[in-house]
Amino acid sequence: MPKYLIERNMPGAGALSETELAALAEKSMSALVELGTNIQWLESFITADKVYSVYIALNEGLIYKHASMSGLPADAVHEVTSVIDRSTSWRAHWEEEHDISKEAGIY
Repeated sequence: MPKYLIERNMPGAGALSETELAALAEKSMSALVELGTNIQWLESFITADKVYSVYIALNEGLIYKHASMSGLPADAVHEVTSVIDRSTSWRAHWEEEHDISKEAGIY
């Protein structure tokens, strides 16, 4: 299933208490239970005035339906096309240095 990054404009988000953050999480989880297995919340990142959430969903429409049901904004939804991390550079160099078909005996 595709992965999505959701940008939520939430002024003052960075000042929310643990109790307030827990209430937001409960709203999200309640909507997810209703929506079923075609959408999953992975994690969210809180900044001063925004929340960035990562979801896996069958389609973008489910992201917006979740936002509507939970009362959480979904100001921008972006499908993730690639993920890079510190191992990305290592993998690229390894693949350049190794011809996998020759190493596997496949020609």
